[in-house]
Amino acid sequence: MTKTEEQGEDLPALVDPTLARDLPSTPRGIRTRASLVAAARTVFERDGFIDSRLTDITKEAQCSTGTFYTYFDSKEEALAAVLHEAQEDMLHPGPPQGHHKDRSVVESLEAGNRAYVEAYKRNAKLMLLLEQVAAVDPKFRRLRLDRGRAFAQRNCRWIKKLQDEGFADPSLDPVMSASALSLMVGRMAYFKYALEEPDWGTDDLLVETATKLWVNALGIPVDGSRRT
Repeated sequence: MTKTEEQGEDLPALVDPTLARDLPSTPRGIRTRASLVAAARTVFERDGFIDSRLTDITKEAQCSTGTFYTYFDSKEEALAAVLHEAQEDMLHPGPPQGHHKDRSVVESLEAGNRAYVEAYKRNAKLMLLLEQVAAVDPKFRRLRLDRGRAFAQRNCRWIKKLQDEGFADPSLDPVMSASALSLMVGRMAYFKYALEEPDWGTDDLLVETATKLWVNALGIPVDGSRRT
């Protein structure tokens, strides 16, 4: 889904601030840390968080274990750094908070779903990793839930706006509708891109299907007009 038009809204970070260190103060330190973060992402996405080892990360980064500990205390800190690097791309996509003057509500929703799918696809392995870690680590589980709640709340505001403007069924509860529809699209993307479920068709089919389900669920006329 598209980048939010409310750029100033407060979305939760994907990392616990207690796991985030300050960046190095020298250009060499910044380059070395960046190399470790890139190596950690490669190893985590390849081997999974549980089965990955610090030696795998240092081997990928072509540095010593001592160098790793100069920048990170643990695998958890390295994962936090990986998520921090990706969070701009992973957090912002969401349904449009309004509709463009040159687009109907349905066209805006379709554009939003497409941007979400594209962002998820780019980060599919990392999203799978986040699901894995959230299942075993309470800190990451809380962050995962906070992130999902933030998206649902944002979707709720958009649905309420559509109801107020006469596009969506006013009898629907916007909170429950937003939660259900957000989870639906998220799990569709999870199964297709993270779990690589076969026979799910093209990206276009996923976007088209998700958009039709949103439109039908909210009672929006297919031509994007207001309800009579």
